[in-house]
Amino acid sequence: MTTSVLASDSPAPPRVRLRSPQLRATLRIQQRILMAVRELLAADGFVELMPPTIGPVTDPGARGAKQVDIDYYGHRYKLMTSGILYKQASLLAFDKIFNIAPNVRLEPLETATTHRHLAEFHQIDIEMAGASRTEAMRVAERLIQAAVAAVIEHHGNDLETLDRDPAALGPIVAGPFELLTHRAAVTSLHQLGHEQQGGSELDWVGEELLSREYRQAFFVVDYPKGSRGFYDRESRTEPGVLRNFDLILPDGYGEVASGGEREFDYARLVMRMRETAENPAKYRWYLDVAREGLPPSAGFGIGLERLTRFVAGLPAVWQASAFPKIPGVVSP
Repeated sequence: MTTSVLASDSPAPPRVRLRSPQLRATLRIQQRILMAVRELLAADGFVELMPPTIGPVTDPGARGAKQVDIDYYGHRYKLMTSGILYKQASLLAFDKIFNIAPNVRLEPLETATTHRHLAEFHQIDIEMAGASRTEAMRVAERLIQAAVAAVIEHHGNDLETLDRDPAALGPIVAGPFELLTHRAAVTSLHQLGHEQQGGSELDWVGEELLSREYRQAFFVVDYPKGSRGFYDRESRTEPGVLRNFDLILPDGYGEVASGGEREFDYARLVMRMRETAENPAKYRWYLDVAREGLPPSAGFGIGLERLTRFVAGLPAVWQASAFPKIPGVVSP
Protein backbone atom coordinates (compact mmCIF):
# COMPACT_ATOMS: atom_id res chain seq x y z
CA MET A 1 0.00 0.00 0.00
CA THR A 2 1.38 3.40 -0.91
CA THR A 3 2.13 6.20 1.51
CA SER A 4 1.98 9.95 0.99
CA VAL A 5 2.27 13.26 2.79
CA LEU A 6 -1.35 12.71 3.84
CA ALA A 7 -0.43 9.67 5.92
CA SER A 8 -0.42 11.30 9.35
CA ASP A 9 -2.42 10.13 12.35
CA SER A 10 -5.02 12.87 12.05
CA PRO A 11 -6.07 15.55 9.56
CA ALA A 12 -4.32 18.88 9.31
CA PRO A 13 -6.47 21.99 9.90
CA PRO A 14 -8.76 22.74 6.94
CA ARG A 15 -6.78 25.86 5.95
CA VAL A 16 -3.75 23.61 5.40
CA ARG A 17 -5.41 20.41 4.24
CA LEU A 18 -7.69 21.92 1.61
CA ARG A 19 -4.65 23.38 -0.20
CA SER A 20 -2.91 20.01 -0.42
CA PRO A 21 -2.21 18.80 -3.99
CA GLN A 22 -2.83 15.24 -2.77
CA LEU A 23 -6.27 16.08 -1.39
CA ARG A 24 -7.22 17.92 -4.57
CA ALA A 25 -6.14 14.90 -6.63
CA THR A 26 -8.15 12.60 -4.36
CA LEU A 27 -11.30 14.69 -4.62
CA ARG A 28 -11.04 14.89 -8.41
CA ILE A 29 -10.83 11.08 -8.44
CA GLN A 30 -13.85 10.90 -6.15
CA GLN A 31 -15.81 13.18 -8.47
CA ARG A 32 -14.96 10.91 -11.41
CA ILE A 33 -16.17 7.88 -9.45
CA LEU A 34 -19.52 9.57 -8.86
CA MET A 35 -19.79 10.61 -12.51
CA ALA A 36 -19.12 7.04 -13.67
CA VAL A 37 -21.63 5.58 -11.20
CA ARG A 38 -24.38 8.00 -12.20
CA GLU A 39 -23.70 7.47 -15.91
CA LEU A 40 -23.88 3.68 -15.69
CA LEU A 41 -26.98 3.61 -13.48
CA ALA A 42 -28.83 6.16 -15.62
CA ALA A 43 -28.05 4.10 -18.72
CA ASP A 44 -29.46 1.04 -16.95
CA GLY A 45 -32.75 2.79 -16.16
CA PHE A 46 -32.19 3.65 -12.50
CA VAL A 47 -33.80 6.76 -10.99
CA GLU A 48 -31.83 8.80 -8.47
CA LEU A 49 -33.89 9.77 -5.43
CA MET A 50 -32.95 12.11 -2.59
CA PRO A 51 -33.31 10.09 0.64
CA PRO A 52 -34.11 11.58 4.05
CA THR A 53 -31.31 12.38 6.49
CA ILE A 54 -33.58 12.07 9.55
CA GLY A 55 -36.42 9.72 10.43
CA PRO A 56 -38.23 8.05 13.33
CA VAL A 57 -36.02 4.98 12.89
CA THR A 58 -32.91 3.96 10.98
CA ASP A 59 -30.90 0.86 10.11
CA PRO A 60 -30.28 -1.13 13.32
CA GLY A 61 -27.62 -3.31 11.70
CA ALA A 62 -24.54 -1.06 12.06
CA ARG A 63 -22.32 -3.27 14.23
CA GLY A 64 -21.23 -1.56 17.42
CA ALA A 65 -22.11 1.93 16.18
CA LYS A 66 -24.41 4.24 18.13
CA GLN A 67 -27.26 6.11 16.52
CA VAL A 68 -27.64 9.88 16.91
CA ASP A 69 -30.92 11.16 18.34
CA ILE A 70 -32.37 14.59 17.57
CA ASP A 71 -35.43 16.41 18.87
CA TYR A 72 -37.84 16.72 15.96
CA TYR A 73 -40.62 18.96 17.30
CA GLY A 74 -40.94 16.94 20.46
CA HIS A 75 -40.37 13.57 18.81
CA ARG A 76 -37.19 11.52 19.01
CA TYR A 77 -35.81 11.11 15.49
CA LYS A 78 -32.59 9.56 14.22
CA LEU A 79 -29.88 10.66 11.85
CA MET A 80 -29.65 8.05 9.12
CA THR A 81 -27.03 5.35 9.62
CA SER A 82 -28.27 3.83 6.34
CA GLY A 83 -31.24 4.41 4.07
CA ILE A 84 -32.11 0.69 3.69
CA LEU A 85 -35.71 0.99 4.89
CA TYR A 86 -36.39 3.99 2.68
CA LYS A 87 -34.80 2.25 -0.30
CA GLN A 88 -37.27 -0.60 -0.03
CA ALA A 89 -40.21 1.79 0.29
CA SER A 90 -38.97 3.82 -2.70
CA LEU A 91 -39.57 0.81 -4.93
CA LEU A 92 -43.27 1.61 -4.72
CA ALA A 93 -42.46 4.55 -7.01
CA PHE A 94 -39.78 3.09 -9.30
CA ASP A 95 -38.46 -0.43 -9.94
CA LYS A 96 -34.79 0.60 -9.86
CA ILE A 97 -33.52 3.41 -7.66
CA PHE A 98 -30.30 4.74 -6.23
CA ASN A 99 -29.29 7.32 -3.60
CA ILE A 100 -26.00 9.03 -2.83
CA ALA A 101 -26.23 10.44 0.66
CA PRO A 102 -24.38 11.04 3.93
CA ASN A 103 -24.71 8.56 6.79
CA VAL A 104 -23.79 9.16 10.43
CA ARG A 105 -22.63 6.39 12.74
CA LEU A 106 -20.89 6.97 16.05
CA GLU A 107 -18.45 4.11 15.59
CA PRO A 108 -16.68 2.54 18.59
CA LEU A 109 -13.48 4.40 19.49
CA GLU A 110 -11.33 1.41 18.54
CA THR A 111 -12.35 1.85 14.90
CA ALA A 112 -10.21 4.99 14.74
CA THR A 113 -7.26 2.62 14.26
CA THR A 114 -8.76 0.43 11.51
CA HIS A 115 -8.10 3.05 8.78
CA ARG A 116 -11.51 2.09 7.34
CA HIS A 117 -14.10 3.82 9.53
CA LEU A 118 -15.59 7.29 9.64
CA ALA A 119 -18.33 8.66 11.89
CA GLU A 120 -19.75 10.48 8.85
CA PHE A 121 -19.48 9.01 5.38
CA HIS A 122 -21.29 8.89 2.05
CA GLN A 123 -22.93 5.83 0.61
CA ILE A 124 -23.96 4.90 -2.91
CA ASP A 125 -27.18 2.94 -2.35
CA ILE A 126 -28.87 0.79 -5.00
CA GLU A 127 -32.14 -1.15 -4.82
CA MET A 128 -33.92 -3.18 -7.53
CA ALA A 129 -37.42 -4.63 -7.41
CA GLY A 130 -37.67 -8.29 -8.34
CA ALA A 131 -33.88 -8.75 -8.40
CA SER A 132 -31.86 -11.65 -7.01
CA ARG A 133 -28.65 -11.51 -5.01
CA THR A 134 -26.73 -12.59 -8.11
CA GLU A 135 -28.16 -9.68 -10.09
CA ALA A 136 -27.28 -7.22 -7.32
CA MET A 137 -23.72 -8.57 -7.18
CA ARG A 138 -23.41 -8.21 -10.94
CA VAL A 139 -24.42 -4.54 -10.75
CA ALA A 140 -22.00 -3.92 -7.87
CA GLU A 141 -19.15 -5.46 -9.87
CA ARG A 142 -19.97 -3.42 -12.96
CA LEU A 143 -20.15 -0.20 -10.94
CA ILE A 144 -16.77 -0.76 -9.30
CA GLN A 145 -15.19 -1.69 -12.63
CA ALA A 146 -16.69 1.31 -14.43
CA ALA A 147 -15.53 3.72 -11.72
CA VAL A 148 -11.98 2.34 -11.67
CA ALA A 149 -11.75 2.31 -15.48
CA ALA A 150 -12.93 5.93 -15.66
CA VAL A 151 -10.29 7.04 -13.16
CA ILE A 152 -7.53 5.21 -15.04
CA GLU A 153 -8.66 6.80 -18.30
CA HIS A 154 -9.07 10.39 -17.10
CA HIS A 155 -6.89 10.83 -14.01
CA GLY A 156 -3.42 9.56 -14.79
CA ASN A 157 -1.88 12.78 -13.47
CA ASP A 158 -3.85 12.58 -10.22
CA LEU A 159 -2.83 8.95 -9.70
CA GLU A 160 0.78 9.99 -10.28
CA THR A 161 0.43 12.79 -7.72
CA LEU A 162 -0.75 10.17 -5.21
CA ASP A 163 1.97 7.69 -6.24
CA ARG A 164 -0.73 5.17 -7.16
CA ASP A 165 0.32 2.73 -9.87
CA PRO A 166 -2.61 2.23 -12.30
CA ALA A 167 -1.35 -1.32 -12.90
CA ALA A 168 -2.45 -2.18 -9.36
CA LEU A 169 -6.02 -1.40 -10.42
CA GLY A 170 -5.88 -3.47 -13.61
CA PRO A 171 -7.24 -6.72 -12.10
CA ILE A 172 -10.38 -4.89 -10.93
CA VAL A 173 -11.19 -3.67 -14.42
CA ALA A 174 -10.36 -7.05 -15.99
CA GLY A 175 -12.47 -9.06 -13.55
CA PRO A 176 -14.22 -11.26 -12.78
CA PHE A 177 -14.48 -10.81 -9.03
CA GLU A 178 -14.00 -13.95 -6.97
CA LEU A 179 -16.51 -15.54 -4.60
CA LEU A 180 -16.39 -17.52 -1.39
CA THR A 181 -18.91 -18.45 1.25
CA HIS A 182 -18.85 -17.12 4.79
CA ARG A 183 -18.03 -20.64 5.97
CA ALA A 184 -15.02 -20.81 3.62
CA ALA A 185 -13.89 -17.36 4.76
CA VAL A 186 -14.02 -18.46 8.41
CA THR A 187 -12.02 -21.60 7.56
CA SER A 188 -9.39 -19.50 5.77
CA LEU A 189 -9.08 -17.17 8.74
CA HIS A 190 -8.63 -20.10 11.13
CA GLN A 191 -5.85 -21.36 8.86
CA LEU A 192 -4.26 -17.91 9.12
CA GLY A 193 -4.37 -18.18 12.90
CA HIS A 194 -7.25 -15.78 13.43
CA GLU A 195 -10.04 -16.85 15.81
CA GLN A 196 -13.02 -15.73 13.77
CA GLN A 197 -16.43 -16.61 15.24
CA GLY A 198 -18.32 -18.92 12.89
CA GLY A 199 -21.76 -17.44 13.60
CA SER A 200 -20.77 -13.78 13.30
CA GLU A 201 -19.84 -11.21 10.70
CA LEU A 202 -16.17 -11.21 9.77
CA ASP A 203 -14.56 -9.02 12.40
CA TRP A 204 -12.45 -6.02 11.39
CA VAL A 205 -9.12 -7.72 11.92
CA GLY A 206 -10.22 -10.87 10.13
CA GLU A 207 -11.66 -8.93 7.23
CA GLU A 208 -8.36 -7.12 6.68
CA LEU A 209 -6.34 -10.32 7.04
CA LEU A 210 -8.47 -12.03 4.41
CA SER A 211 -8.31 -8.99 2.15
CA ARG A 212 -4.50 -9.10 2.19
CA GLU A 213 -4.61 -12.65 0.81
CA TYR A 214 -6.22 -11.51 -2.44
CA ARG A 215 -5.16 -9.44 -5.45
CA GLN A 216 -8.68 -9.36 -6.84
CA ALA A 217 -11.90 -8.10 -5.30
CA PHE A 218 -14.12 -10.87 -3.95
CA PHE A 219 -17.61 -11.47 -2.64
CA VAL A 220 -18.35 -13.21 0.66
CA VAL A 221 -21.85 -14.71 0.58
CA ASP A 222 -24.21 -16.69 2.83
CA TYR A 223 -23.72 -15.05 6.20
CA PRO A 224 -25.39 -16.95 9.05
CA LYS A 225 -28.75 -15.82 10.35
CA GLY A 226 -28.27 -13.63 13.39
CA SER A 227 -25.16 -11.96 12.05
CA ARG A 228 -27.06 -9.25 10.14
CA GLY A 229 -30.15 -7.09 10.41
CA PHE A 230 -33.76 -8.23 10.10
CA TYR A 231 -34.06 -7.00 6.51
CA ASP A 232 -31.61 -9.54 5.03
CA ARG A 233 -33.70 -12.34 3.54
CA GLU A 234 -33.25 -15.85 4.90
CA SER A 235 -32.86 -18.58 2.29
CA ARG A 236 -36.05 -20.55 1.80
CA THR A 237 -34.06 -23.69 0.90
CA GLU A 238 -31.20 -23.34 3.43
CA PRO A 239 -32.66 -22.29 6.78
CA GLY A 240 -30.23 -20.26 8.86
CA VAL A 241 -28.41 -18.86 5.82
CA LEU A 242 -28.95 -15.29 4.63
CA ARG A 243 -29.14 -14.35 0.96
CA ASN A 244 -26.64 -11.53 1.36
CA PHE A 245 -23.07 -10.56 0.54
CA ASP A 246 -20.10 -8.35 1.27
CA LEU A 247 -17.76 -7.10 -1.44
CA ILE A 248 -14.17 -6.96 -0.21
CA LEU A 249 -11.35 -5.15 -1.96
CA PRO A 250 -7.89 -6.74 -2.19
CA ASP A 251 -4.50 -5.76 -0.68
CA GLY A 252 -5.86 -5.08 2.80
CA TYR A 253 -8.39 -2.39 1.84
CA GLY A 254 -11.29 -4.48 3.16
CA GLU A 255 -15.05 -4.30 2.71
CA VAL A 256 -16.42 -1.67 0.33
CA ALA A 257 -20.04 -2.81 -0.11
CA SER A 258 -22.73 -4.87 1.59
CA GLY A 259 -26.04 -6.05 0.23
CA GLY A 260 -28.32 -8.91 -0.62
CA GLU A 261 -31.93 -9.90 -1.06
CA ARG A 262 -34.40 -8.16 1.27
CA GLU A 263 -37.11 -9.58 3.43
CA PHE A 264 -40.41 -8.07 2.28
CA ASP A 265 -43.14 -10.22 3.84
CA TYR A 266 -44.85 -8.45 6.74
CA ALA A 267 -45.13 -11.48 9.05
CA ARG A 268 -41.53 -12.54 8.40
CA LEU A 269 -40.28 -9.01 9.04
CA VAL A 270 -42.01 -8.90 12.42
CA MET A 271 -40.61 -12.32 13.27
CA ARG A 272 -37.09 -11.32 12.23
CA MET A 273 -37.32 -8.09 14.22
CA ARG A 274 -38.20 -10.02 17.34
CA GLU A 275 -35.43 -12.55 16.67
CA THR A 276 -32.91 -9.70 16.49
CA ALA A 277 -34.25 -8.05 19.67
CA GLU A 278 -35.85 -5.16 17.78
CA ASN A 279 -39.20 -3.74 18.86
CA PRO A 280 -41.60 -3.84 15.87
CA ALA A 281 -43.48 -0.84 17.29
CA LYS A 282 -40.45 1.35 16.51
CA TYR A 283 -40.81 0.51 12.81
CA ARG A 284 -44.50 1.30 12.49
CA TRP A 285 -44.30 3.36 9.28
CA TYR A 286 -42.12 0.75 7.59
CA LEU A 287 -44.29 -2.16 8.69
CA ASP A 288 -47.40 -0.29 7.52
CA VAL A 289 -45.81 -0.14 4.06
CA ALA A 290 -44.86 -3.83 4.26
CA ARG A 291 -48.40 -4.80 5.29
CA GLU A 292 -49.74 -3.11 2.16
CA GLY A 293 -47.15 -4.89 0.05
CA LEU A 294 -43.41 -4.32 -0.43
CA PRO A 295 -41.97 -5.74 -3.64
CA PRO A 296 -39.28 -8.42 -3.35
CA SER A 297 -35.94 -6.76 -4.03
CA ALA A 298 -32.18 -6.88 -3.77
CA GLY A 299 -29.64 -4.11 -3.41
CA PHE A 300 -26.47 -2.91 -1.79
CA GLY A 301 -24.55 0.10 -0.52
CA ILE A 302 -21.03 1.13 -1.55
CA GLY A 303 -18.95 3.28 0.80
CA LEU A 304 -17.81 6.20 -1.36
CA GLU A 305 -14.82 7.15 0.78
CA ARG A 306 -13.72 3.51 1.04
CA LEU A 307 -13.85 3.11 -2.73
CA THR A 308 -12.00 6.40 -3.20
CA ARG A 309 -9.35 5.31 -0.73
CA PHE A 310 -8.73 2.11 -2.69
CA VAL A 311 -8.60 3.75 -6.11
CA ALA A 312 -6.32 6.52 -4.86
CA GLY A 313 -4.14 4.12 -2.84
CA LEU A 314 -4.54 6.02 0.43
CA PRO A 315 -3.40 4.65 3.79
CA ALA A 316 -6.58 5.72 5.61
CA VAL A 317 -10.19 6.37 4.65
CA TRP A 318 -10.32 9.82 6.25
CA GLN A 319 -7.92 11.00 3.56
CA ALA A 320 -10.75 10.54 1.04
CA SER A 321 -12.88 13.24 2.68
CA ALA A 322 -12.59 17.03 2.54
CA PHE A 323 -13.89 17.37 6.10
CA PRO A 324 -13.34 13.96 7.75
CA LYS A 325 -14.97 12.86 10.98
CA ILE A 326 -12.76 10.21 12.57
CA PRO A 327 -14.37 8.26 15.44
CA GLY A 328 -13.50 9.99 18.70
CA VAL A 329 -11.65 12.89 17.06
CA VAL A 330 -13.35 16.28 17.37
CA SER A 331 -12.98 18.14 14.08
CA PRO A 332 -14.79 20.79 12.00
